[in-house]
Amino acid sequence: MSGRIVLFGATGYTGGLVLDALLRRGMRPLLAGRNTAALSGLARKHAGLDFAAADAGDAGSIRRLLEQGDVLISTVGPFERFGLGVAEAAVQAGARYIDTTGEVGFVRTLQDRFGQQAEKTGAVLVPAFGYDYVPGILAGALAAQQAGDAGRKLDVGYFTSGSLRPGLSYGTRSTLRDGLFLPAVRFVNGRMVEVRTAADVHTFPVIETRRGHKTGLLVPGTEVLFLPDAFPQLDSVSVYNGWFSPFSRAISLMSAASPAIAQSARGRRIMEKLTAPIAGKPGGPDSARRAKTRTQVVATVTGTDGELLSAVQLTGPNVYTLTGELIAWGAEQLRDRQDLTPGVASPLSAFGIEGLARGCADVGLVPVDRRRA
Repeated sequence: MSGRIVLFGATGYTGGLVLDALLRRGMRPLLAGRNTAALSGLARKHAGLDFAAADAGDAGSIRRLLEQGDVLISTVGPFERFGLGVAEAAVQAGARYIDTTGEVGFVRTLQDRFGQQAEKTGAVLVPAFGYDYVPGILAGALAAQQAGDAGRKLDVGYFTSGSLRPGLSYGTRSTLRDGLFLPAVRFVNGRMVEVRTAADVHTFPVIETRRGHKTGLLVPGTEVLFLPDAFPQLDSVSVYNGWFSPFSRAISLMSAASPAIAQSARGRRIMEKLTAPIAGKPGGPDSARRAKTRTQVVATVTGTDGELLSAVQLTGPNVYTLTGELIAWGAEQLRDRQDLTPGVASPLSAFGIEGLARGCADVGLVPVDRRRA
């Protein structure tokens, strides 16, 4: 099966990174989005790529672009607000779908709303295939595989080398702001539970850092949704973010007040006003700024007695560069492979551990620390 690649949200910041990565791989996608003038200019810049107008609020406009076997890339977020119609169009067309979401609630909605329908139409949906959350899924799978049946508790931590504070994109800032009001999901004692985001902190062994460790805040992650099925011996899966590692404990304490404030309409309005500057202006870091930071993702597995059984660290390009490259690789795989099972798939179930590891190595995300404790 070999269909067209349709890039929805092509004129946005992340869409531009994905487009560059697709072109480097020799793919010439159909560009799609709301702004026809911007699409036209982008198409001319890249030697006359095809383009078409479509709106995230009108699933029919996206559905008309697709045929069975086409690959639809969605980069339009926040996905909780704008993404469902895009995914629905892919399901209706029996197309293959991949996106850049970092929103776990959105992925759960895809599973609940479109899982069975996708199986019937032949659609394959692989959400959250960027920095969120391919590195953690691969690191977690490698660590769980390494620990074996004795492994019980898996913790995944996302970090960077270099500061991200001056280099966050508008989409990331918007998602972070919205995330202040959303719970985190973790897998505990064999079941998923919702807890307050940043309710917990965890310290990870991180090489390539002066102290040898970094601390992260509890956050949502699709590792919680997907890895327990792949490794049923695990009793616990949690995901942490340590982008601002030195401030993790202080942020955790301050976050305790957020749910109480957000319970009232007035409180939510106040919080939204106070956090409005987080979103800032559209755009994101340029190539020079991206080159100053690198991705670090660590997964650890402990046994019933708390003994560390395995630790895996992956390192790779900047978070935004990595997302663009991963999406391009995934889209190419979705276009060319005929052995994929219809439905909503995780990166692991779609491509397997070895396949996913090869894909990550292809884009520069590689293990730097695989050891048994």
